Amino acid sequence: EMAANIDKDRYEQLKKERTFHKSTYRGLEVEPLQALSEEEFKKMLHARARRSVNRHVDRKPPVLLKRLREAKKHVKVGEKPAVVKTHLRDVVITPEMVGSVVGVYNGKQFNSVELKGEMIGHYIGEFSMTYKPVRHGRPGIGATHSSRFIPLK
Repeated sequence: EMAANIDKDRYEQLKKERTFHKSTYRGLEVEPLQALSEEEFKKMLHARARRSVNRHVDRKPPVLLKRLREAKKHVKVGEKPAVVKTHLRDVVITPEMVGSVVGVYNGKQFNSVELKGEMIGHYIGEFSMTYKPVRHGRPGIGATHSSRFIPLK
């Protein structure tokens, strides 16, 4: 009984001592990034992402952002928000989206992606692969002559 308590205390102490890797984007951590206005954040993006964000201002991404905000609003402390499904693979991840869970469509199914600080500035499509990597050196059906004689049920 006492050993369990000591372990618990020790665990709490170790938890405090552990320093987590702080993710930064262009030298700023997530909290200061979230404090930036949309225009200020746009200036920090690289040219390709900035162009994409500027061209999509009036279209779909605001709807996705609205749904992500809604999902975050109805979440209990210490839990992850509900998955928001989307086909939009070309949305640039902004600091506001960090912590959300997005179901990104890859052409077949929705892959759940938890958006983290390191992902800021990337597209959500980058985290949901659209193909299955080739596994070289594994024989398929009909690869050898002996496979001809295996009855197909």
